[in-house]
Parts: sequence; structure tokens; C-alpha cells
Amino acid sequence: MDLRAENLTLTIGGKVVVRQLNITASKGQCWAVLGRNGVGKTTLIRCLAGLDKPDSGAIHLDDIALTSLSRRQVAKHLGVLFQQGGNAFPSTVWETIVSGRYPHLPAWQPDTKQDRAIAHRALRVVELDGYEERVMATLSGGERRRLDLAVVLTQDPVVFLLDEPANHLDLRYQILLLQHMRQLADERGKTILMALHDMNLAARFCDHALLLYGSGRYDGGPLGPLFRSEQLTELYDYPVRSVVHDGRCYWFPS
Repeated sequence: MDLRAENLTLTIGGKVVVRQLNITASKGQCWAVLGRNGVGKTTLIRCLAGLDKPDSGAIHLDDIALTSLSRRQVAKHLGVLFQQGGNAFPSTVWETIVSGRYPHLPAWQPDTKQDRAIAHRALRVVELDGYEERVMATLSGGERRRLDLAVVLTQDPVVFLLDEPANHLDLRYQILLLQHMRQLADERGKTILMALHDMNLAARFCDHALLLYGSGRYDGGPLGPLFRSEQLTELYDYPVRSVVHDGRCYWFPS
């Protein structure tokens, strides 16, 4: 399923995030959204999820306007990982993880054996199996972040919108979980768009990039041509250099 933004203009607090944005994130693609703090990455992800309204333009899932779908219909196809997870009610890990199946359940129907199997599989992916009876308040920040991602995996959407999925994760889990997202794109044709701060994680796991420069300016498309020292230096307002090791390009501040 394609996620398409057409002539999208989005502002927040009088600041232009994007002006006339036209991109298509297609089946099997993994996009990185990159830019300085405060440039509007989170705002854009919320807009693409249909949670915030753009000033103009439209968002489509394939040929269906996002605004024509109910929130339950949207949630069947599109999953969102927020930068800051919420925990309004005391609950266990298991109660939290099975909530990801809600969009797929008929009204007032309990979860099924298949729903529970999907939830267990997501817990194994993030290495939280065995935590089912833990109360949410007892989890560390990194464990909570892994659970937040597991909830979205349990939702099993066609399109993933992930806001800083590597937040609070140590190196091992950053690699493990981004590898899993890459596999979902490659093996199951999932469409993935994620805001990242780390250029090297983006270069390693993503094939497309959306660079937000500020004041509505952007570049979007295949990652290779966009990952150049000149463009990344402008993007981050700081000199960026690269080095090649074992055939892979690594980026670092000058």
C-alpha cells in the first residue's frame, strides 16, 4: 500500500514545516525523515497519520483519501509510534500489548487465539516475552519503548509511521529493531516512514529519505543521491563528512 502526500503544506505556530510536499512512500520502501530539532518531523508524522490537519493538500492510502476513512479504518492500515508513549491507566504489559489488536476486533468481541498469537510474536521480537504480568510502571524507559513498538507490531498495519523509534534504546536494540522493520519492508512489503536523528542508522536501514531543511524546504527521494556532504551539512547546519569502511559509507560531524 502506498502512502501519498499531494501538494501538502503544513504549518505549526506560524512556522512552515513543508510547502507543497509531494512524495509517495510505496510498498516495500523504508523512508527516513531527517532534520534539525524543531524542524517539524513529529508534526509531519502526525499529519500523515491524519491526526493533525494540513493547511492545504491531501494524504492518500493508495487512491483513498485519508479523510474519507474512520479512525478505526485508518488504524487497520496505518500504525503510529509516537515519540512519547502515554500511560494514562495502570495496566500490565499483556493488557497493553493486546490493545494493538483493537482496530481488527468486532465491537464488544474479545481477542481471539490468533490475536493472542500475534501479540506473543511481537513480544518475542522486542525480547519482552516473559514480561506479560509486569505492571507498566515497573518498566525502564528502554523497555517501555520496546513495548510501544511491540504494540504497533501487534496492530500489524500496512504502513508504519515511527517517530524516533530508536529513542531510549541501547545500541543492540536499535540495530535489532530497525533490522526487523527493514525485514518487514523487504519480506512482507510493509511501507515504513520513520523520523531518525542518526544519519548512519538511516543510511543502513532506509532506501529513501525526506530531508526537512526548515522554512518549508525539503528534498525527498532515493537515499543515495541525497546523502551527500553538502546536503547533510545544510540539513544539520554543521559540517558533515563521510568515510568508507568495508564498502559502507559512515557519516560524522567534521
